[in-house]
Amino acid sequence: MHYILLWSDPEHSPFKEFGEGQALFERSNCSYVNCFVTSDRNYLDDYTQFEVVAFNGPDLPVLRSTNNLPKRRARSQKYVYVNMEAAATYPLCSHIWNRYFNWTWTYRLDSDIVWRYFVIRNSSGHVVGPSASMTWMNLTDMKPIDVQLKVKLSRKRKAAAWFVSNCNTASLREYVVKEIQELMLALGLRLDVYGECGRSSCPVTSMKYCLKQLEKQYYFYFAFENSISEDYVTEKVLHALKHNTVPVVFGGADYKRFLPPGSYLDARELGPKKLVQAMDNIIQHKNLYYSFFKWKRYYSFHAPNEAPVTDIYCQLCAALNGDQLHILRD
Repeated sequence: MHYILLWSDPEHSPFKEFGEGQALFERSNCSYVNCFVTSDRNYLDDYTQFEVVAFNGPDLPVLRSTNNLPKRRARSQKYVYVNMEAAATYPLCSHIWNRYFNWTWTYRLDSDIVWRYFVIRNSSGHVVGPSASMTWMNLTDMKPIDVQLKVKLSRKRKAAAWFVSNCNTASLREYVVKEIQELMLALGLRLDVYGECGRSSCPVTSMKYCLKQLEKQYYFYFAFENSISEDYVTEKVLHALKHNTVPVVFGGADYKRFLPPGSYLDARELGPKKLVQAMDNIIQHKNLYYSFFKWKRYYSFHAPNEAPVTDIYCQLCAALNGDQLHILRD
């Protein structure tokens, strides 16, 4: 049995998903279920007997300021730094963390275990990304979309939508969007903002309906990240990719690692003025808009927990069993 101690608060995400014991691994049909998770530091005779001690990145400042870090450490123990939040939001700015952790388990594609917000499969069903060395099929080699999809896309009438609840972000996306909105209005285009930061409503209980409306009515969806950090691309883009809408991205990642060529617009790369001009041009030229969906014949996007081999928590137990299931670690 591989024993894992959650040193940080077990009720804080993502630790709260673990629960106690082996249940999560069994429920997820992991290849390995011989991992036992607890937050009880006294579960074994001594906390130095745990094979893994996991620390949630956002909790580290409090743990340090309250002198609540391990006082003793066995050489055989693996200290794991876990963080699914952006580095810009929770930076490690002190030298005391140098060489403190054995493994990293984050969204960064160079982590020991990668916390992917989504996985990419090719037409054969094999997992191919996201990856730092991503190789996509050339856009010019992709076939046009089929007639059925063209019909669906031709019915769209609204420019863009954005689902958002955090209105005060480190990336300052709210100010960028405000400038974009003004430029859009000058061209007769409208951005519908749903949630706490806009005038339209889409409660969690109605999300399925909202996504259907996104697919049916909108040309573009704003997938703007709340922080600008390398490789930080969250599931926001899936709203667009899985609902026949073109994502407009804004973040610190190299999006070529995450999205097919010709499938998105990059707001940071283009800037507000060129972005709005591009959106207007694409809306006016249907065949150009259709070309943004050529990738759908060749790739598909999935939540990690759709399969045990890509499940985030299964990968931790697999790693402890010496199985290199760190999917596409570069």
